Amino acid sequence: MQPGEELKEIRTRLGITTRDVAERSEKIAEQEKNTEFLISSSWLSQLETHPKTLPGVHKLFTLACVYHVTHASLLELYGMGPQKIAVYQDQMPIQKTHLIPVAASEEQTTVELPLRFDSGLNLNKTNLLSRMIETWGQVPLEVLRRLDLRHRSYGFIGLDDYSMYPLLRPGSFVQIDPDVRTPQSGTFRTEIDRPIYFIDLRTEYACSWCELYEGKLLLVPHPLSPCKHRLFAFRKEAEIIGQVTGVAMRIVGLEDKLAGGPSELSKRP
Repeated sequence: MQPGEELKEIRTRLGITTRDVAERSEKIAEQEKNTEFLISSSWLSQLETHPKTLPGVHKLFTLACVYHVTHASLLELYGMGPQKIAVYQDQMPIQKTHLIPVAASEEQTTVELPLRFDSGLNLNKTNLLSRMIETWGQVPLEVLRRLDLRHRSYGFIGLDDYSMYPLLRPGSFVQIDPDVRTPQSGTFRTEIDRPIYFIDLRTEYACSWCELYEGKLLLVPHPLSPCKHRLFAFRKEAEIIGQVTGVAMRIVGLEDKLAGGPSELSKRP
């Protein structure tokens, strides 16, 4: 269905004639003191029947007001929805550090986020986010539009897990790519370039660097971490859930259990 045909369907369903639209557009034009908001009955008929006829921003605004729909929904009819804007913005990132503005109208966009966590949850343990959440709900936060909830998993670094400290602090949320389930070998220029993995240890989860030796999976902690290397039978005792591809991490406000002397963590195997 062409955009004009969809607009006609919306108008017909509302029981509004083209003359009604014209009359109501006069009120908008009068209040805005701009004749660009005016829509004539003949022009609207042409818009609904001729695919090459396109509305300008002012007339599209008028139609949104008269039809009681969002401006974004009308843009989507012409292939210019907010989600497509986000796609192109991701393809053309701004190199300089900048604020991300959120317009008032965009704040109404909702995403699926956790509203209530499992009451029996132990935040000291590293875990998959999906296992921690009791209730999901719609949360209006347009800034999180780039979360790929369908194709990525998300994990929580336990408050007692210092395996990758200080690169990944306890209490961090990590994004996981489930398509990468085998550790990469080779030499990496920096510790940032070295892949980090989220691992299922059957009775718990871990997040660390990994190396594969003769069917054994070696979990390698950060050099500044008090944790030790751990060795497991690959896929029998330990299975890689995926590679960590993103992190949300607080750098201020969390208790540092390593400060002030040796931690009990250093005594762990």
